[in-house]
Amino acid sequence: MTTSEVKAKLLTALEELSHFHPDWRLGQTMANLAMAAGRTESSGVWDLEDEEALVAAQRLLERHREYVAP
Repeated sequence: MTTSEVKAKLLTALEELSHFHPDWRLGQTMANLAMAAGRTESSGVWDLEDEEALVAAQRLLERHREYVAP
């Protein structure tokens, strides 16, 4: 997947996550993605790669979908 494809998918995932968590600011969302990607150090958000963020976002979204599914 190209860099632009990853960014487009990540932006779409961020938009979808904002529907599940409308109270999260964008910075909070990125910090939560960094944590979900295993980046627990203080520089986690800074060092987070787009691909890692996308995988973490997809994982969180899948959990939400499973939770809301009948």
